[in-house]
Amino acid sequence: MSSGRTVTALPGALHSEGEGVRRGPGEVRLSVEQASYAYSVGERRAPLFTLEATSFQARQREVVAILGPNASGKSTLLRLISGAIQPLSGRVQLDGFETSQLEPRTRAQRIAVVQQESPLLFPARAWEYVLQGRHPYGRTLRFETPEDVAIVENALAQVGAGELRDRWMDRVSGGEKQRVILARALAQQPLLLLLDEPTLHLDIGAQVELLQRLRRLAEENRYTAIVVTHELNLAAEFADQVVLLHRGKCLRVGPPAAVYSRELLEQVFEAPLEVGTGPAGRPRVNIRGERTETAG
Repeated sequence: MSSGRTVTALPGALHSEGEGVRRGPGEVRLSVEQASYAYSVGERRAPLFTLEATSFQARQREVVAILGPNASGKSTLLRLISGAIQPLSGRVQLDGFETSQLEPRTRAQRIAVVQQESPLLFPARAWEYVLQGRHPYGRTLRFETPEDVAIVENALAQVGAGELRDRWMDRVSGGEKQRVILARALAQQPLLLLLDEPTLHLDIGAQVELLQRLRRLAEENRYTAIVVTHELNLAAEFADQVVLLHRGKCLRVGPPAAVYSRELLEQVFEAPLEVGTGPAGRPRVNIRGERTETAG
């Protein structure tokens, strides 16, 4: 199947509504500046959870991992980036526009979110499911256009799911489903891809395949991809930058080699760890087991 690259606008191409000038390669696309948030049940009661001021930047073609254990603030930070919630302080900007201030349709055209769970609301074939990604560009209850169909076919081809086109979504494997879900996000033609624990229910082979594909898509199509994960070695292998969170605090931001110190990771993940270097020169983390000798 042809990749169909000529029938779709590049992700990051200009939309309507005065979105400004397209950024050049290597320029900052996402800027998180001292952004914080607090969940509270009332003004006079202590917050249930607070994400303290967090800052980092992400460029075109970069994959950034938001890393940390459960309840560290990863999903809250992702919601701030997506514009679903407004920062208590600071700001989050995508190409100079605050994400929480964008109109819902414009936000959906620029930002695609792949949730941890994507339940099927009704039976659908893979191509119909991916077609949902075109909703931000059309009217309610409209029929798909030839351009929509071409974009759907291209998205399926880009994630290696062309052969799944006519399969029912409830009859595909976990790895196949994640590829189709990613294709739906690509059909939005976004600037920014946000993925919340995309490898959570996949076996190791499917995890590696998905992140290799995401890495390649970011490079070829100039996406900026933000991936929430608690998988240390996957983040080290595929991310350009790591944002390390712990109990609502951003402890360190930088390339994996700059973030992965044994003492810091042991503090965050509360386990005895060893940090070495893999064949590609990236950090490799192992559990530091303690063996006891027994008499024979």
